[in-house]
Amino acid sequence: MSTPPIDYQALFAATLSPYLVLGPDLVILDVNEAYCRAVRRPRKDLVGRYLFDAFPENPADPDAEGVRNLRVSLHRVLCSGEPEALVVQKYDIPVPDRPGMFEERWGAPTNVPVRGPDGQVAWILHRVDDVTDFVLSHADRLRPDQAPSERQALEAELYVRAQELQRLNEQLRRAHAKERKVAVTLQEAMMRAPDLARHHNIAVRYLPAAKGLNVCGDWYDVADLPDGGFTVAVGDVVGHGLEAAAAMGMLRSALSAAVRALQEPAQAMEVLGLYARSVEGALATTAVKAVIDTHRRHITFSSAGHPPPILVRPDGTFVLLDQATDPPLGARPRHLPRPQAALSYSPGETLVLYTDGLIERRGEDIDAGLHRLTDVLAAHARLEPEHVADTLLSRLGVSGGGDDDIALIVVRL
Repeated sequence: MSTPPIDYQALFAATLSPYLVLGPDLVILDVNEAYCRAVRRPRKDLVGRYLFDAFPENPADPDAEGVRNLRVSLHRVLCSGEPEALVVQKYDIPVPDRPGMFEERWGAPTNVPVRGPDGQVAWILHRVDDVTDFVLSHADRLRPDQAPSERQALEAELYVRAQELQRLNEQLRRAHAKERKVAVTLQEAMMRAPDLARHHNIAVRYLPAAKGLNVCGDWYDVADLPDGGFTVAVGDVVGHGLEAAAAMGMLRSALSAAVRALQEPAQAMEVLGLYARSVEGALATTAVKAVIDTHRRHITFSSAGHPPPILVRPDGTFVLLDQATDPPLGARPRHLPRPQAALSYSPGETLVLYTDGLIERRGEDIDAGLHRLTDVLAAHARLEPEHVADTLLSRLGVSGGGDDDIALIVVRL
């Protein structure tokens, strides 16, 4: 006798515990009836919304940390791929049909990652066990002048211990974070791109590998040129950690200075190649530099063994900028001039530069990842750069970091 198929969607809808399903970009993908009842909002008001737009912090209670702790937990689950349960949190929720009003709630959230076929976290199953009545009843019953019953005292003690456990967990996390503080501070200082603030048409993303010190050898750079144009670059030093980050900082600074002085990207890459020979850990670094002439609507570029930038048109067609690719830095026994190529662009097109962590997967040809990248870009060519960047990370399964470091630049021309 064959076993009848199980309707898992019906099971999800019928379960009495409140559940919602999140994507890697923390957008609500599904929600069951129990959750809708718990928050007194219909499914159509929740599905498709960013979680923290649907449930923002209560501005009238800045000391409540529930929403902030949940945000940290979700990103930790995305990075680690491990489930995480939080102790009781205070999280106020918006009151339906009363803008600006919040209702006090207490609950114990659980976040469970669900991996897709590629092994990356594709969904997060979020459950919250509401204990508001318990907490509020104890707030009323356990007054200083009232002797609690033995059961009440035990329940209150358990609650207090849970809060204490949370504080201890946070202290442990802070202690672990101190080990990375110097490295992260150094990385942030090296990655500063002051000219980026003047370019609202450019989105950047920087994700160290999910496992490690949160420092890496990938970089991005945006720099304005005296003639009114600007230049963008990404690069990838072999390895991870402090040594790779140190080499990255020196190479990034050298390339940024060289292109300001020479402006031709091939010449700047030549200078970088020569400089790399004197920097420990810099050999075999890949990089690509593009100069955008905004007056002539012209892109000039040069690559040292790096995955090709992509120029995407609003209709979804695209061009790979792979006509000026040379070996990585230091790969040749003697110095030779670097190649350079150019093409024109039209307003509204999008230029995307990235490092191989965005597309490369273990056991898979890198061309497969490149096809995935171009498919996503073609389908979302008209989105704003910030949305394009987030969509790429989400659709390629690396919103919480991947096996390798990632640097990404999205430019709306």
